Amino acid sequence: MLNFTLCDDSAAEREYIKALVFEWSKRSGAEISVRECPSAEALLFEYEDNLPDILLLDIEMSGMSGVELAKKLRLDNKLMQIIFITAYSDYIVEGYDVAALHYLLKPVDSAKLFSVLDRAVEKIADDGRKLLLETPDETVLLPIYEISHIEVIKNYVTVHASRDYTLKKPLKEIEAELDERFIRVGRSYIVNLGFITRVTKTEVYLKGGESVPLPRGGYEKVNRAIISMKK
Repeated sequence: MLNFTLCDDSAAEREYIKALVFEWSKRSGAEISVRECPSAEALLFEYEDNLPDILLLDIEMSGMSGVELAKKLRLDNKLMQIIFITAYSDYIVEGYDVAALHYLLKPVDSAKLFSVLDRAVEKIADDGRKLLLETPDETVLLPIYEISHIEVIKNYVTVHASRDYTLKKPLKEIEAELDERFIRVGRSYIVNLGFITRVTKTEVYLKGGESVPLPRGGYEKVNRAIISMKK
């Protein structure tokens, strides 16, 4: 069961999007439930403890904007798939800031929406994947979306997430358990593309202020991977 919430201050827009979502569910065979919210404030009040798997969110609303709402929700929920719906294309950068899956321009095209919803389902499955880490002190099941980067020093690998985990395991074995969100950077690093904030000829900069050295010839490879991920 996939739980959807449609947040838009236009009742007509909510009805239109809801009809498309149910059409998608019939085509895909997915079981869904759909809730509606007329404002960002209503969503926060009613669903604070019961957030959806997929949020279809208008950006330009009276009161709190969709971007402001998304920033609040992201503080406690990293798994929810946010799809912005907007009449303007100026918000794309802000959408990436809150890890939005995509943004759709009004009037929403059914084929584009269906494609994005297919991607949302795939990403929900991917974000549920975990990496088994066995350190000398503990065994941890770490959601792979939390990993910013991985580095190897001699025979030890350090996995960087909300905290660091160091274990003795070949880097190639860990790499085999990851997905397309990760890219090998030289011999010693693997980086989560979603954590990259800036790339130069010599460094990959990550959220949180850390950086990873970029080997000669690696700039174009990383850039291509980032562009491919955003499509």
